[in-house]
Amino acid sequence: MADTTEPTRRSVEEENTDRIDDAELALRGINMLLNNGFRESDELFKAYRNHSPLMSFGASFVSFLNAMMTFEEEKMQTAFEDLKTTEKLCESDNTGVIETIKNKIKRSMDSQRSGVAVVDRLQRQIIIADCQVYLAVLSFIKQELSAYIKGGWILRKAWKMYNKCYSDITQLQEGSKRRPSDQQGLTSPSTVSSPDRSNHATPPGPSAGQHSDGISPEALDRLKGSVSFGYGLFHLCISMVPPHLLKIVNLLGFPGDRLQGLSALTFASESKDMKAPLATLALLWYHTVVQPFFALDGTDTQAGLAEAKSILQQREAVYPNSSLFMFFKGRVQRLECQINSALMSFSGALELATDQREIQHVCLYEIGWCSMIELSYRDAYRAFERLKTESRWSQCYYAYLTGVCQGATGDLEGAAAVFTDVQRLYKRKNNQIEVFSMKRSEKLRNPSPSKELCILAVIEVLYLWKALPNCSTSKLQTMTQVLQGIGDASCFGLKNLLLGAISKCLHNTRDAIQHFHLAVRDEVGSLSNSYVQPYACYELGCVLLDIPESAGKGRALMLQAKEDYAGYDFENRLHVRIHSALASLRAEVSP
Repeated sequence: MADTTEPTRRSVEEENTDRIDDAELALRGINMLLNNGFRESDELFKAYRNHSPLMSFGASFVSFLNAMMTFEEEKMQTAFEDLKTTEKLCESDNTGVIETIKNKIKRSMDSQRSGVAVVDRLQRQIIIADCQVYLAVLSFIKQELSAYIKGGWILRKAWKMYNKCYSDITQLQEGSKRRPSDQQGLTSPSTVSSPDRSNHATPPGPSAGQHSDGISPEALDRLKGSVSFGYGLFHLCISMVPPHLLKIVNLLGFPGDRLQGLSALTFASESKDMKAPLATLALLWYHTVVQPFFALDGTDTQAGLAEAKSILQQREAVYPNSSLFMFFKGRVQRLECQINSALMSFSGALELATDQREIQHVCLYEIGWCSMIELSYRDAYRAFERLKTESRWSQCYYAYLTGVCQGATGDLEGAAAVFTDVQRLYKRKNNQIEVFSMKRSEKLRNPSPSKELCILAVIEVLYLWKALPNCSTSKLQTMTQVLQGIGDASCFGLKNLLLGAISKCLHNTRDAIQHFHLAVRDEVGSLSNSYVQPYACYELGCVLLDIPESAGKGRALMLQAKEDYAGYDFENRLHVRIHSALASLRAEVSP
């Protein structure tokens, strides 16, 4: 007999529609997804897709998640189309849910009918706003100015809907609480501020006296969790916008309060809404991927680890064999420099994700990175070679990683062939990672690659992706020995930038300052390594900021890195880090 948690299309047709609880069914589908039931979850949501906007949103979210885990153009386009379909469904006056509501309220009182209609209206508005946020994320991934502006306008629409829905739900909740003690006090709506009460006036919402009848507290709490998820994710999206575009973002009419966003996601993660597990994943993603990579809040990698570990411990009983939770466990272990444990977690997640190609790929990616951190070039080469073959996201980038790791093993002939492949696979001219991979591979293969320069390229990638702090002392010392033996004049600035970063990780402040100074002064190498000078300027500023007597000089160097350089590789990435460091500095000096 088939498991009831995996309904077939036949069972869908046979089941009495009146007995279906959309919210409960959607939550079941999301929990299936997190417990390695990607296929079952996908089938469930597709089977019920036309039943209601909530189930349509669930199907679109699964599509969006697949796109976000692979960054493949085809999956991103599919996610875009699915989200637009759900958005249109919610905006239509003739959605399938209306028929469902009519069936559900045939035997209801007038107040209950009104309550169901209000819940449905709020639910559809929240889903539309959620779809707009995900569409904006898909735009931001392109990392183009036009995509950022387009994404900003989409977020503006979403923000207005979140703000309005939050206000309405809050008024309904307060009205419901006051009604037992003061029935007459609900004739006019109360003024309730939105989550961003300091920056926006709350739009007028429906009177609690008009709409709270027939709406259970449980339904309101679920809706509050639903809107809090989108609101929190919204703020985290804003935190990823490059600082030089923040003025445009502020002109669009919404702020970016990261702490408030995290608080809202935490509330959503503890609710009964279908997005509660998704809020949990969003928190894990922020603490283990976004915050360490962009050095948000002016910190390095430690700030969110305690929160991430606490979340994983709390959810372990609910998702004991989840490949996604195993993956995030590996991320925490990697950030704590427990690389062997991280490799075991990623390998375990890879085995659990038998039918989940997308999760397999992100696990392979992490296995490759952990192997590079351990200087296990052959293992890293195998992982990236498989990604180069199987993944459709940036084969150019995976080919570059394959080539440098292969060259680092001493297989220079094989590396040269792969570097030639990089040129062939270079397709996205506006993608900064592919542009970087193409330029680097061309430099390494002409006239021919060397083992030392391939190892330097591996260390460079570890630095740019902020993985050097995850390396052990012995591995950092090995890297130092290799770098000191490189005499190529064109790599002088890059070599000193990397030596400075390693010295910083080893807490050798004096050596770090010396190497960063040398990198900043390198004019010859700046032609082929354009990012070295601004990054060295930023790194030197970071070191000096930690020394009280040189903090002023450190801040000046930060501003110099931000204002004196332009048009170099990974410019947006550095601007985000500089903005976060300066914001953290302002927070420390403010009373």
